[in-house]
Amino acid sequence: MLRPALAALALAAASLVSPGTAHAATGSPVVVKDVTIPPVPLAELQSSIQNDRGILLGGLGSGLFPAERRGEFWMVTDRGPNGQPTVNGQKRRTFPIPEFAPAIVKVSTRFGVEIKKYIPLVGQSGKPVTGMSNQAGHDEVPYTWDGLTQLPYNPSGVDTEDIVQASNGDFWLVEEYSPSLLRVSSRGRVLARYVPAGLNLTGADYPVHHTLPAILAKRPQNRGFEGLAINGHTLYLAVQSPLQNPDKATGDKSRIARILTFDLRRGKVTGEYAYQFEDVTTFDPKVNGDQSQMKISGLAHVGGQRLLVDERTDNVARIYQIDLAKAKNLLGGVYDDAATSPSLEALTDLSAVRPAPKKLIVDLSVVVPTLPGKVEGVALLDPRTLVVANDNDFGLGDFGPDGRLIDSGVKSRIVTIRLPKPLH
Repeated sequence: MLRPALAALALAAASLVSPGTAHAATGSPVVVKDVTIPPVPLAELQSSIQNDRGILLGGLGSGLFPAERRGEFWMVTDRGPNGQPTVNGQKRRTFPIPEFAPAIVKVSTRFGVEIKKYIPLVGQSGKPVTGMSNQAGHDEVPYTWDGLTQLPYNPSGVDTEDIVQASNGDFWLVEEYSPSLLRVSSRGRVLARYVPAGLNLTGADYPVHHTLPAILAKRPQNRGFEGLAINGHTLYLAVQSPLQNPDKATGDKSRIARILTFDLRRGKVTGEYAYQFEDVTTFDPKVNGDQSQMKISGLAHVGGQRLLVDERTDNVARIYQIDLAKAKNLLGGVYDDAATSPSLEALTDLSAVRPAPKKLIVDLSVVVPTLPGKVEGVALLDPRTLVVANDNDFGLGDFGPDGRLIDSGVKSRIVTIRLPKPLH
């Protein structure tokens, strides 16, 4: 729960659009609510942070899931404030607050945004897990805020990116490092982490199960699991980008990502499906044909095996609906074998792998043109009400000579959109 000292910071301004406006634009999606996360200093949210360097709460748009009451949501931060300055001609991954713990946050959007709960993730010992890189060779080398001093790896660290809540109250989260799936208690304790077979992740402060397809370890850096949805006892997990399979050059040019299903009762993956990205040359001409800029950044369940998929670059974001019931289950087949040539990611003829068919639901670049491109949270409240959130990267910009942040000014927003007709 929030400490009393935060009460004055609990509300943020809201920009509300009259519901009647939706009827004035029949046939088009319409924004009916646009609210902003309040600027709370991170040190006031996590007591173990000694110096937050002036960084405010952000990064919440990494995940969005409807809570019990209408207008309330569960959200999740990513690994925390991090940057990538160039030092001595080399880009380095920095962690300005190494002790930051990714957190589950409950918000209410009835009157602006009120932070109802803030739950930092902890291990079995009760200590924060942090968002630090896990393993040398598999993850980026971590550095201090200025990129000058290397920090230690932490096998318990997670780069969380999406969240759902099961009927028993447990949270399930996906993250980018391994990539992995986490089961988390209602109090934020990590109960289990599922990682790719053969990863050999040891020393974590919670149980680790090496049961996901080994091929997933070929994810690009910072492009692991990014989307998560739930339907009863089934989870849907999306890898953000094509795997680097067999190599980086292939992955960067590929238009094929993977979506998996996971059975909560059996604790195992039950399906793996191909997802075909749009051609970046027409999707976002600003990136000069760089197909690697295409990403999946969020999922939401519609019904049956139908999902909403947030497909985006940093300039354009669109929501598509897909149907996995019409796609081929590739789990355990030749495309899970790294020796297969051509790999799934290298295919140009997709008839044999049958990707999930898709249709455009909302072009967010048109409906919400002021929303930054990093739309990463997607929730469906009912067949006609879609909610999206952006990741503002904790407002990370430059740091002054005193090591305190010069905020970028980008806000974390939650936007509610009324669709012209129900999804089905």
